[in-house]
Amino acid sequence: MGRLNEDRVESIVQLILDDYTDERAVNKTDLYNQPDKKAVIEIVEKLLKILYPGYYSDKAYKIYSLRNNMSATIEDVIFHLKKQTMIVLKYCGAYPGCADNDLEEKAQNMVFDFMEKIPQIRAYLDTDIQAAYEGDPAAGSKDEVILSYPGLYAISVYRIAHELFLLGVPMIPRIMTEHAHSVTGIDIHPGATIGKYFFMDHGTGIVIGETTVIGEHVKVYQGVTLGGLSTKGGQKLKGVKRHPTIRDYVTIYSGSSILGGDTVIEENVVVGGNTFITKSISKDTKVSVKDQELQFKN
Repeated sequence: MGRLNEDRVESIVQLILDDYTDERAVNKTDLYNQPDKKAVIEIVEKLLKILYPGYYSDKAYKIYSLRNNMSATIEDVIFHLKKQTMIVLKYCGAYPGCADNDLEEKAQNMVFDFMEKIPQIRAYLDTDIQAAYEGDPAAGSKDEVILSYPGLYAISVYRIAHELFLLGVPMIPRIMTEHAHSVTGIDIHPGATIGKYFFMDHGTGIVIGETTVIGEHVKVYQGVTLGGLSTKGGQKLKGVKRHPTIRDYVTIYSGSSILGGDTVIEENVVVGGNTFITKSISKDTKVSVKDQELQFKN
């Protein structure tokens, strides 16, 4: 009986190994020449330590050791991000025919350009923290916002990923934002453009598509979708403006869907909950669904 089980096991092993031999996407087995998702997530966590010194650090920094600790963290991020960037440039064929030395130099320059954007990212995040604190009466302090709000975590990872996206780094920005998506339930494509003072109240279930453009002082509640009208065109729609534009000082309440690349929500619009919008809304407008009739049955 035992021998029969061993034969069956060997048969199953061979069956599965034989299934790896074709060119399907599920059969990539070149483990050492493709990006490392775990390494990218570790880079995100180290970047958060740089963005928020003292909040995400392993221990409280003393003033005299801040430079040493930050220097080590920054150098570590540069090293590992350059390594992963070079891998994705090669893996995705971003520069076909480019020699490894040239590819390494391109990766290094991309990482240096990104790291020089850190002060700008922190400046934007400071406004996001301010918007969250001022926009939520339940916020006890800005420290509470930084340490506990999933919306701030998601926008922090997005702002990191967005700068890498703008620099033309493939795949890594999406791995970063999808990690934040898995942690917070907030799905922001790194290609979206989001202005200062952005606040996602509660946050869970928010979806912001790749070509979305959001102005400043925008507040979005849980369950909001800023999406495309249709994706049936698939890859033919790549690069096309598919998602809405949201101007400054707009508030979008929970459960609302605003769809379409030609849809523009102008300044100072308030979009009520559970609305479905596919046309532009002029400024200073309040949009709401007419009261639904409740039915009670015994």
